[in-house]
Amino acid sequence: MIYKKQSTTSTNDDARSTELHHMDVVWAEWQSAGRGQRGHSWHSVENENLTFSVVLEPRFLPIVEQFLLSEVVALALVATMKEWGIECRIKWTNDIYVGDKKAVGILIEHSYSGGKLSRTIVGIGINVNQREFSADIPNPVSLALLTDKNYDREALLKQFEKCLSCRYSQLQNGEWGKLQTDYHSALYRRDEKHTYALADGTRFEGVIRGVKPTGDLIVEWEDGKQRSYLFKEIEFVL
Repeated sequence: MIYKKQSTTSTNDDARSTELHHMDVVWAEWQSAGRGQRGHSWHSVENENLTFSVVLEPRFLPIVEQFLLSEVVALALVATMKEWGIECRIKWTNDIYVGDKKAVGILIEHSYSGGKLSRTIVGIGINVNQREFSADIPNPVSLALLTDKNYDREALLKQFEKCLSCRYSQLQNGEWGKLQTDYHSALYRRDEKHTYALADGTRFEGVIRGVKPTGDLIVEWEDGKQRSYLFKEIEFVL
């Protein structure tokens, strides 16, 4: 079920309501306190993009395997864009890129019960029909800018629901190897040499070789050694 609002503070907060259940969606045209990764706010022009949250109830999934949900969501978004003729890549951990520009942001928030997940809120912001962005947003792009067309946002959202349902079924059915293989195939900058920055500001040249099932990014340094990084331990230099 899709619940549409004209405005709200945050769809992720709204999605915490106990009245919402698995695969329910809260879609708002405007969020006064939309959130992104790393504590950043999410800015979107009213009535031009898709800003929504999906409720998932992956009670079968152990906490140590929670990164699989990130793979499910990211792959569903890549598939959705492909259906609309746009080739995307997954920028670790939770962004969708076209070339070197960001088209989609994802914020995933979990709650737990025992050693397993109980409820997951997936907040997604897709730049759809917006053509002008604030100068302080580093590298945005929208579907409209990519193709010079405007899009039916509700149709796009429903396509995503279909793709998400398909990928989530793979997760439920234990097809974890398939998810991880497909995720690696769609990974932004995989097997390419680029510059990265560590948390202390150190920059180095490295090659992304993959992502561990736990979500750690595997980067090969120029000395040939592979090192693993958690979220916030490394940044892409664009």
